[in-house]
Amino acid sequence: MNTARYDLPEVDDFTRPYWDAAARGHLLLRRCADCGRAHHYPREFCPYCWAGEERVTWERAGGRAVLYTWSVVHRNDLPPFGERVPYVAAVVDLEEGPRMMTELVPLGGGGLLGGGGSAGASPSGGGLRVGMPVEVAFREAAEGVWVPVFGVVER
Repeated sequence: MNTARYDLPEVDDFTRPYWDAAARGHLLLRRCADCGRAHHYPREFCPYCWAGEERVTWERAGGRAVLYTWSVVHRNDLPPFGERVPYVAAVVDLEEGPRMMTELVPLGGGGLLGGGGSAGASPSGGGLRVGMPVEVAFREAAEGVWVPVFGVVER
């Protein structure tokens, strides 16, 4: 039986550079040449000044952020999340400005690209606080499909 996966992106021609970069351990943002603001999730236009695709380009993010908010998820019936509970769903403020939804994970663990520290987020969410520094890492969600996740770092 083939079970649907709700954690995998739908890669298309527009988002392919984002997912290809993630597979190499790089987080990409889009930046507008007209207003200068970066945004995430990737869109073909600027959500701030509505500049068109020809004025918005891909840019590599530094991967540093601070924790804005989080929630410990204890139940999720969508595959494969139910196998991972409890986990920490979070929103982080990227150094470049955009706010991004993510999952907090222990850094330095198996199956991750990047993330040099050993600190991380426990599934209980204990020890987390608003404003604490986090850093991007990448988890292989399926063969060849890497998604950005974040982990707590000591600065």
